[in-house]
Amino acid sequence: MRKINGIIAHLSIVLFAVHAVAGAFQLSGIFPGGNTVLKILAYILVLLIFVHVAIGAVLTVRILRSMKKSGTSYFRENKLFWVRRISGFALFFIMIVHVYIFSGHGSGSAYRLHDYGVTELVLMLLMAAALAVHVIANVRPMLITLGIESLREYALDILIILALIVVFAAVGFVIYYFRWNG
Repeated sequence: MRKINGIIAHLSIVLFAVHAVAGAFQLSGIFPGGNTVLKILAYILVLLIFVHVAIGAVLTVRILRSMKKSGTSYFRENKLFWVRRISGFALFFIMIVHVYIFSGHGSGSAYRLHDYGVTELVLMLLMAAALAVHVIANVRPMLITLGIESLREYALDILIILALIVVFAAVGFVIYYFRWNG
């Protein structure tokens, strides 16, 4: 189950990178919106995230039952475990808001998005931060699960690339805020 979750996480990272870069270009007004292929990829990403969350929930319940059965929880010693779970939980719910914000509705020949004010901007920046925390906390176990041996170099490469993409997406959110409210 962990290996499947690792593969799903890896695929999600790749699709997220495509989604974030294309989305930042669209929000900045460089690319036009409404690309059908990108929309399908976004739906696949959401599906993968739902499966990833379900597997993560099952694994978390197993761990919590094991803790209860043994009578030792070691909550303080397992801070990283809780950072992983809390950041993933936060990310999941903010992602649902993200889907709502950027899912518009057709109005004749125009496509209208939902309002994008300060609250939405703050939520999207929190999503970027939660994503960064979640990936940083989980990249090492994901690579171990996938059997990738040169952990340090590969993990560093992934983290640098994703950091740049997350910053790029955050800049896209900010630019979009000014475009929407300007």
